[in-house]
Order: sequence, then structure tokens, then C-alpha cells
Amino acid sequence: MNKPNILMIISHDTGRFLGSYGYSVETPELNDMAENGVKFNNYFCSQPQCSPSRGSILTGMYGHNHGMLGLAHMGHSMKKDIDTIPSEMNKLGYETHLIGFFHESIDGELDGEKLGYQHVVNVPGNAAEKVTDKVEAFLKEKSQSEQPFYASVGFEETHRPFDDFDPVPLDEVQVPSYLPDTPKVREDLSYFYGSVKELDKAVGRIKRLLEENGLADTTLLIYTTDHGIAFPRAKGTLLDSGLETALIMRLPAGMRNGGRMQDELLCNIDLMPTLIELAGGNVPDGLDGKSFLPLLADETYEERESFFCELSWHDRYHPMRGIRTKKYKYIRNFEEGPKVYLPYDLHESLTGQEVRDEYYVSNSEEELYDLEKDPLEQNNVADDQQYSHIVKDLREKVEQWMKESNDPLLEGPIPGYEAEEWKKEIEAGNVYKNSGK
Repeated sequence: MNKPNILMIISHDTGRFLGSYGYSVETPELNDMAENGVKFNNYFCSQPQCSPSRGSILTGMYGHNHGMLGLAHMGHSMKKDIDTIPSEMNKLGYETHLIGFFHESIDGELDGEKLGYQHVVNVPGNAAEKVTDKVEAFLKEKSQSEQPFYASVGFEETHRPFDDFDPVPLDEVQVPSYLPDTPKVREDLSYFYGSVKELDKAVGRIKRLLEENGLADTTLLIYTTDHGIAFPRAKGTLLDSGLETALIMRLPAGMRNGGRMQDELLCNIDLMPTLIELAGGNVPDGLDGKSFLPLLADETYEERESFFCELSWHDRYHPMRGIRTKKYKYIRNFEEGPKVYLPYDLHESLTGQEVRDEYYVSNSEEELYDLEKDPLEQNNVADDQQYSHIVKDLREKVEQWMKESNDPLLEGPIPGYEAEEWKKEIEAGNVYKNSGK
């Protein structure tokens, strides 16, 4: 097979909240992509916040290994001279393009070219419709070219606020099982549905543009997102609702599509090595991720047993490290804080106002969830004697990982600063109050 073009659409804060993953929101274009491509049902991110997770997609490394432990606009950054998808694609003869949203920085610079892209198209606001207008011009130009391309297409949707989108009727809303079903939560979700539908519409346009320009058969089309949805108990947590991410691919001609559903455990650190191998390259040394190209090519594939996960900074400091296996989730909290951390946009949301009292109680130093018996992770069994051997085993795995990878958290609190918006909420007494334990 000749080197395929690769076009990756990445949305913001979408999790798996799509019709193609069983939710009631209408996503006909992504449904079609899944029904005629490959859908991954157990694909997760390793960090539940934007910049670090996107850094892991870009580098195939966990956050404290690529260096970005918080948000780019708040001073966090990946290490200098790190290998990225575009920098590796450049070596393989690809023309690399960044169109629309990105939130990764290298060596302190929030600059698409520093990430390795040869061509960067900035789109004010990064709305899906406006970004897709730029994609239209790009694909028309590429239809006349023989050189393969790698393009990252970033949408602002479905990040908060979603007030500008048309809400759906409240009785059409499906409330996630981990949230209370109240009028305020339904109202909040009704606008989120509008944002998801706008995202889906843009995906459909891009699919048609690939067809119209004769590029569909020679292009790997990918849809994914950075982390779980922008609702409490999802974004900003190491629970599955924070780590679950959609991954849907339409493979180029010569590879098997046909509505395949893959249930293997995957992490977003696995995407970079997969794409490099698909493009004919050698995977760089020192990555945390593992290529799943054999899975795409219907070859023998050894599934990963687990992946590590972490959070240090979002708009506040909430250091956690963890591991997810097929059966269990173990989380270690390194500082006292709320049972469920809420980033500011979730704290002030309609849903956040409904759950703050429940979530702003003290966390536990360790958490363990039996994912087979408790898929919503509502019953912490870390202190249950029958699980003591599981806690010990997973605790040791996390400690070993942190030591072997020189996790800076082992040296003490990780530097950073709190978002200014929290100041008035702290003064008003609307945040978690340290118990002094």
C-alpha cells in the first residue's frame, strides 16, 4: 500500500458522548463513519485535561514524561526536542498541516510550527464550521498533489460554554448515569447536545470533501477527542467518565472497514506509534505507547493489560496518579482535597451547582474500584479486606512507574498557579474547605 494521507479530526471535551457510542444525541455522520469504518470501544486517555492529554496523543508518552503537567496557557509545556507525530511525519516525506484548534506547547512556546507542523492555519474561535471552511480549501489543493499529507483538524466544540448552540428539548436528553437527573442538569445537557450536533455536521462535511476531491480511498480519516465530557465527575477526574475517549477510523482502501468494533484496551499514548508505523516509519525509542497497527491490519496483536493515568494541574492543583486494568481502577490522591475535583467551568455550571455539596467532601488517600461489579466507580473498596491484595499490587505498580519514570511528584508539589477565576469563589466560601487532616 502506498503511504496513505492521514486526516485526524480532534474535538474538545467530548468523551464518548455520541450516538455511535449509545447516547441519544443525534450524530448521523459519526454513526455512518463507525458503521462503515472501525469503532474502538475501550480507548482511553491517560490524563483528563486538555493540554497534557493532547501532548500524549502527539508524543506517545505519559504527561510527566513529555513534560506537560498542566494547561499550555497557564505556563505548562512539553520538553524541548521531543518527537511528535508531525515531526516524525516530516521525516517520512509527508506534508504536515495544523488547521484550527491546538493546545500543546513545546519549550514554553504555544506555536504550531514548534510542534513540528510545516503549515499552520489559525482560525479565530476555532468553531467547527469555520475550521471546516479552511479544510475545504486545503483538500481542494491537495487533490492536485502526489505528496501524502498528515493534517490535524481541531474544533473548539464541545468545550464550554455551549450557550450559543440550539438546545434540544429537555425530554430528549439522556442524563449520564453518574449525574443526578434534575431540570438544571437536563438544561445544561440540552445545550451540550447542540454543540455535539454542530461537531457532527462538520465531520460530515469533511467526509464529503474527501469524496469530492478523490481523496477518500487514499486517506485514513480519524475522529477522536482529548478526554471526558465537560461535566462533573468526568473531565478532571481519573474515573472512566473522565478518561473515556471516542476513537473512530475510516481506513484507506485495502484495509478492512465494514463496521468493525474493537473492544481491546487502548490508551491515547498508543495512537502516535500506530500512525508512524502505518506511514512506514520506525517508532521512536522511549515511547510509553504501543502501536496497534496489527489490530488495524487484522494481524496478531497482544493487547495491553493496563495503562497509567495522572492529573497534576488543571486550573487548580489536584495531584493524582493511578492505573486502570481490565478489571480494576486504582487511584492515589497525593493531597487532601475534594472527593471529586471540578475545574472552574464545571464548578460554575448548572450541573456543578447541583452536585457541589456532594462532591466537596474530603477525598480518600487511596481509591479502588471493581469495574466489573461497579462500572460507575461509586463504591471505593480500597479499605475492603477482600481487595487488599489488589490494592497492594496496583499501589506497587504505580509507585514503580513513578520511580522508573522520575515523576516530579515524588520530589514534592509540582509548580504552577491557580486560575484567577477561583479567587472570588474562595472568598465567597463556595469551594472545598480543607479539613486540616
